[in-house]
Amino acid sequence: MLDVADQAIKFALKTSNPIGINLRNEPKALQAPGASFVTLKTAQHQLRGCIGAPVAHQPLIRDVAQNANRASFKDPRFKPITAEEYETLRLSISVLSPQSKMTFKDEADLLRQLRPGIDGLVIQDGGHRALFLPSVWEQLPEPHQFLAHLKRKAGMALDHWSDSFLANRFIAEEIHAKS
Repeated sequence: MLDVADQAIKFALKTSNPIGINLRNEPKALQAPGASFVTLKTAQHQLRGCIGAPVAHQPLIRDVAQNANRASFKDPRFKPITAEEYETLRLSISVLSPQSKMTFKDEADLLRQLRPGIDGLVIQDGGHRALFLPSVWEQLPEPHQFLAHLKRKAGMALDHWSDSFLANRFIAEEIHAKS
Protein backbone atom coordinates (compact mmCIF):
# COMPACT_ATOMS: atom_id res chain seq x y z
CA MET A 1 0.00 0.00 0.00
CA LEU A 2 2.87 2.39 0.75
CA ASP A 3 4.29 1.71 -2.72
CA VAL A 4 0.92 2.45 -4.34
CA ALA A 5 0.53 5.69 -2.36
CA ASP A 6 4.09 6.72 -3.31
CA GLN A 7 3.50 5.84 -6.98
CA ALA A 8 0.20 7.76 -6.99
CA ILE A 9 1.89 10.90 -5.69
CA LYS A 10 4.89 10.65 -8.03
CA PHE A 11 2.62 9.97 -11.03
CA ALA A 12 0.55 13.06 -10.24
CA LEU A 13 3.68 15.18 -9.73
CA LYS A 14 4.82 14.21 -13.26
CA THR A 15 1.48 14.23 -15.09
CA SER A 16 -0.95 16.29 -12.95
CA ASN A 17 -3.34 13.31 -13.21
CA PRO A 18 -4.43 10.61 -10.79
CA ILE A 19 -2.93 7.17 -11.30
CA GLY A 20 -5.07 4.31 -12.57
CA ILE A 21 -5.18 1.12 -10.51
CA ASN A 22 -5.61 -2.27 -12.21
CA LEU A 23 -7.28 -4.41 -9.56
CA ARG A 24 -6.24 -7.66 -11.25
CA ASN A 25 -2.62 -6.89 -10.33
CA GLU A 26 -3.43 -6.42 -6.63
CA PRO A 27 -3.87 -8.98 -3.83
CA LYS A 28 -7.48 -9.97 -3.10
CA ALA A 29 -7.36 -8.33 0.34
CA LEU A 30 -6.59 -4.97 -1.28
CA GLN A 31 -9.39 -5.42 -3.83
CA ALA A 32 -11.97 -5.64 -1.03
CA PRO A 33 -13.76 -2.46 0.08
CA GLY A 34 -11.78 -0.51 2.65
CA ALA A 35 -11.50 2.91 4.26
CA SER A 36 -8.16 4.69 4.53
CA PHE A 37 -6.54 8.00 5.37
CA VAL A 38 -3.22 9.08 3.90
CA THR A 39 -1.13 11.50 5.95
CA LEU A 40 1.92 13.51 4.94
CA LYS A 41 4.14 15.09 7.58
CA THR A 42 7.29 17.16 7.47
CA ALA A 43 10.55 15.95 8.97
CA GLN A 44 9.60 18.05 12.03
CA HIS A 45 6.37 16.00 12.37
CA GLN A 46 4.15 18.89 11.23
CA LEU A 47 1.03 17.94 9.30
CA ARG A 48 1.36 18.68 5.58
CA GLY A 49 -1.72 16.90 4.26
CA CYS A 50 -4.28 14.35 5.40
CA ILE A 51 -7.35 13.16 3.55
CA GLY A 52 -9.32 9.96 3.70
CA ALA A 53 -12.59 8.13 3.72
CA PRO A 54 -14.26 7.36 7.06
CA VAL A 55 -16.34 4.53 5.55
CA ALA A 56 -15.39 1.90 2.98
CA HIS A 57 -16.86 2.75 -0.42
CA GLN A 58 -14.37 1.35 -2.95
CA PRO A 59 -11.53 -1.20 -3.16
CA LEU A 60 -8.96 -0.41 -0.46
CA ILE A 61 -6.07 -0.08 -2.91
CA ARG A 62 -7.98 2.50 -4.99
CA ASP A 63 -8.94 4.34 -1.81
CA VAL A 64 -5.27 4.54 -0.80
CA ALA A 65 -4.17 5.82 -4.23
CA GLN A 66 -6.98 8.38 -4.38
CA ASN A 67 -6.35 9.63 -0.83
CA ALA A 68 -2.59 9.88 -1.45
CA ASN A 69 -3.34 12.14 -4.39
CA ARG A 70 -5.85 14.22 -2.47
CA ALA A 71 -3.65 14.58 0.63
CA SER A 72 -0.80 15.79 -1.59
CA PHE A 73 -2.67 18.17 -3.85
CA LYS A 74 -6.20 18.83 -2.63
CA ASP A 75 -6.10 19.25 1.16
CA PRO A 76 -7.71 22.70 1.47
CA ARG A 77 -5.52 23.57 4.46
CA PHE A 78 -2.32 23.47 2.39
CA LYS A 79 -0.96 24.39 -1.02
CA PRO A 80 -0.17 21.43 -3.33
CA ILE A 81 3.15 19.75 -2.67
CA THR A 82 6.09 20.06 -5.06
CA ALA A 83 8.41 17.29 -6.23
CA GLU A 84 11.27 18.74 -4.19
CA GLU A 85 9.16 18.99 -1.08
CA TYR A 86 7.80 15.45 -1.48
CA GLU A 87 11.31 14.04 -1.08
CA THR A 88 11.39 15.46 2.47
CA LEU A 89 7.92 14.33 3.59
CA ARG A 90 6.93 11.28 5.61
CA LEU A 91 4.03 9.20 4.38
CA SER A 92 1.68 7.08 6.47
CA ILE A 93 -1.55 5.22 5.81
CA SER A 94 -4.28 4.47 8.32
CA VAL A 95 -6.64 1.62 7.44
CA LEU A 96 -9.87 2.09 9.39
CA SER A 97 -12.11 -0.53 10.93
CA PRO A 98 -15.86 -0.18 10.50
CA GLN A 99 -17.28 2.41 12.89
CA SER A 100 -19.30 1.40 15.94
CA LYS A 101 -21.92 3.66 17.45
CA MET A 102 -21.22 4.72 21.03
CA THR A 103 -23.99 4.89 23.62
CA PHE A 104 -23.61 7.41 26.44
CA LYS A 105 -25.82 9.47 28.73
CA ASP A 106 -23.75 12.67 28.77
CA GLU A 107 -20.36 14.10 27.87
CA ALA A 108 -18.71 12.77 31.02
CA ASP A 109 -19.91 9.26 30.16
CA LEU A 110 -18.56 9.60 26.60
CA LEU A 111 -15.20 10.79 27.94
CA ARG A 112 -15.00 7.81 30.35
CA GLN A 113 -15.56 5.39 27.47
CA LEU A 114 -12.83 6.78 25.22
CA ARG A 115 -9.67 4.67 24.97
CA PRO A 116 -6.68 7.01 24.52
CA GLY A 117 -4.26 5.81 21.88
CA ILE A 118 -6.77 3.26 20.55
CA ASP A 119 -9.98 4.98 19.48
CA GLY A 120 -10.51 7.12 16.45
CA LEU A 121 -13.64 9.21 16.87
CA VAL A 122 -16.31 10.69 14.62
CA ILE A 123 -18.69 13.20 16.20
CA GLN A 124 -21.79 14.71 14.69
CA ASP A 125 -24.50 17.12 15.78
CA GLY A 126 -26.64 19.81 14.19
CA GLY A 127 -25.07 19.52 10.76
CA HIS A 128 -21.52 19.59 12.15
CA ARG A 129 -19.23 16.58 11.79
CA ALA A 130 -15.53 15.82 12.33
CA LEU A 131 -13.14 12.88 12.64
CA PHE A 132 -9.87 12.32 14.47
CA LEU A 133 -7.66 9.32 13.75
CA PRO A 134 -6.27 7.39 16.72
CA SER A 135 -2.84 8.91 16.01
CA VAL A 136 -4.17 12.32 17.16
CA TRP A 137 -3.91 11.02 20.75
CA GLU A 138 -0.13 11.57 20.40
CA GLN A 139 -0.75 15.34 20.38
CA LEU A 140 -3.88 15.33 22.59
CA PRO A 141 -3.44 12.55 25.17
CA GLU A 142 -6.28 13.56 27.52
CA PRO A 143 -9.86 12.57 26.55
CA HIS A 144 -11.20 16.03 27.44
CA GLN A 145 -8.58 17.71 25.19
CA PHE A 146 -9.18 15.21 22.40
CA LEU A 147 -12.94 15.81 22.38
CA ALA A 148 -12.60 19.59 22.75
CA HIS A 149 -10.30 19.85 19.73
CA LEU A 150 -12.55 17.55 17.73
CA LYS A 151 -15.54 19.75 18.55
CA ARG A 152 -13.55 22.79 17.39
CA LYS A 153 -12.66 20.98 14.16
CA ALA A 154 -16.39 20.25 13.64
CA GLY A 155 -17.24 23.93 14.14
CA MET A 156 -18.94 23.35 17.49
CA ALA A 157 -18.46 25.42 20.64
CA LEU A 158 -16.18 23.75 23.19
CA ASP A 159 -19.07 23.48 25.65
CA HIS A 160 -21.49 22.20 23.00
CA TRP A 161 -23.70 19.32 24.07
CA SER A 162 -27.17 18.18 23.09
CA ASP A 163 -29.38 15.10 23.23
CA SER A 164 -28.77 14.62 19.49
CA PHE A 165 -24.94 14.47 19.85
CA LEU A 166 -23.61 11.33 18.11
CA ALA A 167 -20.25 9.61 18.40
CA ASN A 168 -18.82 6.61 16.57
CA ARG A 169 -15.51 5.00 17.37
CA PHE A 170 -13.15 2.99 15.21
CA ILE A 171 -9.63 1.66 15.35
CA ALA A 172 -6.99 2.02 12.66
CA GLU A 173 -3.92 0.12 11.61
CA GLU A 174 -1.16 2.55 10.76
CA ILE A 175 1.49 1.85 8.17
CA HIS A 176 4.50 4.17 8.08
CA ALA A 177 7.07 4.58 5.34
CA LYS A 178 10.63 4.15 6.51
CA SER A 179 12.30 7.50 6.85
